[in-house]
Amino acid sequence: MTTGAVLAPLPVLIPILGAAATLFAGRRPRLQQIIALVALTAMTAVCAALVYVVDHCGTVAVHVGGWGQTEPGMGPLGIVLVVDRLSALMLVVSAIVLLAVVWYAIGQGIRDGGDEQPVSIFLPTYLVLSAGVCIAFLAGDLFNLFVGFEVLLAASFVLLTVGASEERVRAGIGYVMVSMVSSVIFLIGIALIYAATGTLNLAELANRLDGITPGTRAALFAVLLVAFGIKAAVFPLSAWLPDSYPTAPAPVTAVFAGLLTKVGVYAIIRAHTLLFPGGALDNVLMVAALLTMLIGIFGAMAQSDIKRLLSFTLVSHIGYLVFGIAVSNRVGMAGAIYYVAHHIVVQTTLFLVVGLIERQAGASTLQRLGGLAAASPLLAFVFIIPALNLGGIPPFSGFIGKVALLQAGATSASVLAWALVAGSVITSLLTLYVMARVWTLAFWRARADAPESLVTGAPAGLLVPTADVAVDDRADVGRMPVGMLAPTAVLIVVGLALTVFAGPIFGFAERAADQVADRGQYVSVVLTP
Repeated sequence: MTTGAVLAPLPVLIPILGAAATLFAGRRPRLQQIIALVALTAMTAVCAALVYVVDHCGTVAVHVGGWGQTEPGMGPLGIVLVVDRLSALMLVVSAIVLLAVVWYAIGQGIRDGGDEQPVSIFLPTYLVLSAGVCIAFLAGDLFNLFVGFEVLLAASFVLLTVGASEERVRAGIGYVMVSMVSSVIFLIGIALIYAATGTLNLAELANRLDGITPGTRAALFAVLLVAFGIKAAVFPLSAWLPDSYPTAPAPVTAVFAGLLTKVGVYAIIRAHTLLFPGGALDNVLMVAALLTMLIGIFGAMAQSDIKRLLSFTLVSHIGYLVFGIAVSNRVGMAGAIYYVAHHIVVQTTLFLVVGLIERQAGASTLQRLGGLAAASPLLAFVFIIPALNLGGIPPFSGFIGKVALLQAGATSASVLAWALVAGSVITSLLTLYVMARVWTLAFWRARADAPESLVTGAPAGLLVPTADVAVDDRADVGRMPVGMLAPTAVLIVVGLALTVFAGPIFGFAERAADQVADRGQYVSVVLTP
């Protein structure tokens, strides 16, 4: 058995075993925290090793339980885990983010509410969420991709409603309802594809779908795109996201924003390149990408709460990823792969910074904020770096990814591609405007100039705690624990590393784009006994 075959199942097994261990340690919070940190550190190391292995040795396929081919022409009967450059990159970036966020949550004290909360379930559920992310990235068939989505759904509902406040439960119910609709549509798509081909294995589907009439193939692709578009928050299927994410505690919102939508984007890439190549719905994807970018950033401009503002920027930047997929050329796919790594890190970092703002100022609403640069220059620094990166200021990774996508659109040279190029530039400028607005109002202006600043005798930049901060956390206002600052700083460094090492990382993205475009390699690795 090769090194890759040994490593491939571990990103799923490690967090699942860690979740079981933390459940047994439910009455010992410190032990729970150690187990979670060790498990996610080990998972990160394994994922980093997988990146090296697949880049040097090629795609790895593991037939779990030895259920490979049994007869010539028959696809694998059991579960197949597949790791190529794309899935390996998604795994390692996700593992880094998951580790940083759980470190941040432990530094925050995990809870965001009263002592009666069942905080002992936070870490086990978080580890189950980590396993669900890895299942989705490793799945070699549609059904186990569905299983990964459902593991994510179950774990994310628990995390979203931590604290059981009325607002969080309402948001959680809305999130679950939308996710269930997506799951039902995905199941319908799975049933239709199985009826048409007799298999759900992705490699086998790549062969059999070619023999189906173009109209039927387009219809099957459309069903999957609706299901994955809801997961990825692609307009007009994105209205649920800004209402769901901002109500959760900062660590939960951060990991949701960074990862969950990217699982949907990953599924779109797989469907587009492996199952339904040829560009039958590329024009639809281009229109969706343009509307996602513009509607998302226009929504961000109208927000006064930083969490909701960032939720809308999250939606708008999903449009960049769909843009790269839809142009169907090598530069576009490489740009999308590089940009997804950038966006996971930067968007997660910004949501963690919002948690720090709440600790420092007691609120995340712009009407109540001011003077934060004077009150905490360190907080100002940890905000401005990822904010400029998200806005695409050179030489940050956001600029590099956007230039690649603009080049891909110019290379395509169609009317829709040029419209996307224009929309991308407008969205980037408006993102910079939105980030500058947050900086000006929350950090630069005097606290006394804030419309809802009713504070007398408080230190500069420090507000009296409001409903934005849980009652039991009011004593923490004005204090930013090292355990919250350190992981935020680590993610900032990772984001800067995407810039400093942009050459080799983008080169890896180009090799990943070549690999996903070459269906034959994926198919032969999975189907060869």
